[in-house]
Amino acid sequence: MEEKARSFLGKFVEEFPAALEQGSPLPVNPLSRRVSLEELRGESLELGQRLLAARDAPAGLSALLCRAALSELLQSDLSPFHCPQEAEANQDEEQEAVLLQSEPVQRLFLNKLIKVALAWHENLPELPAASPRFPRCSVHAIKNTRRKMEDKHVALAEFNQLFGFQDGVDRGYYAVFDGHGGVDAATYSAAHLHVALSQQEALQSDPAAAFKAAFKRTDDMFRGKARRERLRSGSTGVAALLQGQDLTVAWLGDSQAMLVRRGQAVALMDPHKPDREDEKQRIEDLGGCITFMGCWRVNGTYAVSRAIGDFDQKPYVSGDADCSTTRLAGDEDYVLLACDGFFDTVKPSEVPRLVLEALRQPGDPEGGGDAPAGPSEDAPGQRVAQKLVAHAKAAGSNDNITVMLVFLRPPQQLLAADAAAETAEDSQESPGQ
Repeated sequence: MEEKARSFLGKFVEEFPAALEQGSPLPVNPLSRRVSLEELRGESLELGQRLLAARDAPAGLSALLCRAALSELLQSDLSPFHCPQEAEANQDEEQEAVLLQSEPVQRLFLNKLIKVALAWHENLPELPAASPRFPRCSVHAIKNTRRKMEDKHVALAEFNQLFGFQDGVDRGYYAVFDGHGGVDAATYSAAHLHVALSQQEALQSDPAAAFKAAFKRTDDMFRGKARRERLRSGSTGVAALLQGQDLTVAWLGDSQAMLVRRGQAVALMDPHKPDREDEKQRIEDLGGCITFMGCWRVNGTYAVSRAIGDFDQKPYVSGDADCSTTRLAGDEDYVLLACDGFFDTVKPSEVPRLVLEALRQPGDPEGGGDAPAGPSEDAPGQRVAQKLVAHAKAAGSNDNITVMLVFLRPPQQLLAADAAAETAEDSQESPGQ
């Protein structure tokens, strides 16, 4: 990692030899015009990682640079960036204690990032070795026939580096968010859920409880943003945390995660849909109803029964996540996360066959896409998500489609195991030959 880090830092300081000047355009746009103090962590980390990823920074170095820059930002006097109180604000609404002007405070953050990069270019600190646990992640996303792309995803094998965990336990975080009524809730969730998760005291001892609290906190934070910016969007979400030997999955709505072990699909969760019997009962007990209008909808509006956002239909559309934890035995192949645009046309039982077919077939699939291969991908696994997305589209999906595979064993091992199984099967069928 050290050689790649030095190479990247050399190029980065050539592009940014000094702090960004006041009034100059930022090299990357902030997510918001105004941010609360609590939102500053997630939005700054997202901004920094987006800037560095666009310049092909090694992922581990990117996480360490962003954490160091954020630490310096949070020690700074942020009072010059406070927004003036809005006199016309509705006094009956809960007001944010402090809102910051996003562009100038993010300019300060980027200047902290540049300062750290310049210092590390001169004297590179000792960098932690990359975790061998999460060597490959294949991701692909397309807008498909929809007018807008409302999906977001996060692949963060560098969870420990980004948040400073040094307890010797490997961690990787992966999530897919499927927005509706706009992309705002999905964008917000992708920027803040993992930050909220990292701040939960229960994370190391009870990741399921930590995930539930993090989803709730993210939903509450988005309520403040939706109120002040008059947003009405929502987002389903599924997130997976690999922590040591445990895989914890948390979800709201109908985005899904599944595990494949020795070529067999393993169910990890039951997606929240309005017509699921317990969801229907929960909504009716609250005084709501489920009606069929082309699909099952909550109170004749949303086609999801749990989501971040959708505040006009809370608590019928619940913000309470469900969780499951699976102890890994070491014979697992991969975890797959995807939105309903994939699972509406592809059964979980089909996934192992489709993945093996994709691994056997080199070359790019038809259909294109909006999410290019990431730096963590490695042939032959890098094209698997593309081929799965193309298959879902060909099978009739018209929705946004996002697919993420987190390989728990190298793809070459999966191909070798499949070849060995076929050889053994052929031997059994032809004992006399």
